[in-house]
Amino acid sequence: MAAPGSRPHSNTSIAEIPPFHQARVLVVGDVMLDRYWHGKATRISPEAPVPVVKVNGSEDRPGGAANVALNIAALGAAATLAGITGQDEAGEELARRLAAAGVLCHFQASSDAPTITKLRIISQHQQLLRVDFEQPFSPDDVDILVVHALAALDHTQVLVLSDYGKGSLSDTQSMIKAARARAIPVVVDPKGADFEKYRGATVITPNLSEFETVVGACSSEDELISKGQQLRSDLDLGALLITRGEHGMTLLQAEKPPFHLPAQAREVFDVTGAGDTVVSVLAAALAAGETLQTGTALANLAAGLVVAKLGTAAISGPELRRAMQLQEGRGRGVMTADQLALVVEDARAHGEKVVFTNGCFDIIHAGHVGYLTEARKLGDRLIVAINNDDSVKRLKGPGRPINPVDRRMAVLAGLAAVDWVVSFADDTPEALLRQIRPDVLVKGGDYSVDGVVGGDFVHSYGGEVRVLNFLDNCSTSAIVEKVRNS
Repeated sequence: MAAPGSRPHSNTSIAEIPPFHQARVLVVGDVMLDRYWHGKATRISPEAPVPVVKVNGSEDRPGGAANVALNIAALGAAATLAGITGQDEAGEELARRLAAAGVLCHFQASSDAPTITKLRIISQHQQLLRVDFEQPFSPDDVDILVVHALAALDHTQVLVLSDYGKGSLSDTQSMIKAARARAIPVVVDPKGADFEKYRGATVITPNLSEFETVVGACSSEDELISKGQQLRSDLDLGALLITRGEHGMTLLQAEKPPFHLPAQAREVFDVTGAGDTVVSVLAAALAAGETLQTGTALANLAAGLVVAKLGTAAISGPELRRAMQLQEGRGRGVMTADQLALVVEDARAHGEKVVFTNGCFDIIHAGHVGYLTEARKLGDRLIVAINNDDSVKRLKGPGRPINPVDRRMAVLAGLAAVDWVVSFADDTPEALLRQIRPDVLVKGGDYSVDGVVGGDFVHSYGGEVRVLNFLDNCSTSAIVEKVRNS
């Protein structure tokens, strides 16, 4: 099917990241442990024509519904998980890793089946073999899982059903009906050729292949929309969200035009876990009070981030916030102090070194430009804090500043070396330094390190203080005096 072309793409503007810390999400479904063995394969076995892998490392990650819960917790939301494990080491490891991430687990430990485990043997970033450990769950185990889920509904805002076709969700209707009776939205990641068991859900999120397995192949955009709306109506769904790989996502709702978002990924490394990311971000956004359209836009953005990573990976709140800022063109430029605190948090989450400098910067001259260029070389991000107009007047006297604070900030924000510009009202930036806690504090001019305002505080937490010289014969005061005498 061709990419959508007859209908314009929709672009929902996401002003701020949702208050994920207020969201409570219950995930029920097929939990599993993804196990990776890494090693070198340098020879072929004499016993059979297969490579011999000398294992030199291993890694365990929560998978399936457990990965959905992990993603929700990584966003900063409260995640509760109900599923079935075995009475084995894999189940204990899964519970331990989820608890460490802040996920509250209600597991039914089956005496009849092992914890679902997928063992992957990897050499030089290539998967050579996958071995699955799983057996069908008993009806008694499923019944107990449903009891756990229903008990947890009273403490949740959104229910997620994460179906991997392993049998944990053989009784979905009990949970969907109970959630609807409490006005709790139900988000479903479906599996299989029969979507009847998801009847009454708020939204289901099949990928294009899963969708066409149920409704048949779609040869055009109009056919996809028509069949999708028919399926949504037949199953009494609030919405249908079809994820379409490189063609983005399409959200279908009753009495609303189709909402399409193009794919966000610039480079695709691995699509593993992308569906989990979509479901987790959508559910957390709904729980935080966002609309389906905004939740879809956030999920689309997060999916673009996760496919650029190798293996199943969780997208954190700071990562998603940074992607939003870049999408809105807010990755650099003029900030309030509170906005600056958020972007600095994001920078630190990405291992970036933050440099801070301050001054009046009344008339930007070559000395300033050279100094800021050198300051930027000391780290990955440069903050320039400037005195506001009242502060400059107190420091420099009547007639200053020559340029008001908004113009000074605009000029500084346009310099390639500068990432963020912020103003402060005090005579010194000490309060701002205590809020931001930069890695490096830089001052330009004829100072000693001991004489830099705020230097003692920066040193107190292990930060660095540096003094750089301006270019010779460059001074704002000298420029102002020359103009006045001309």
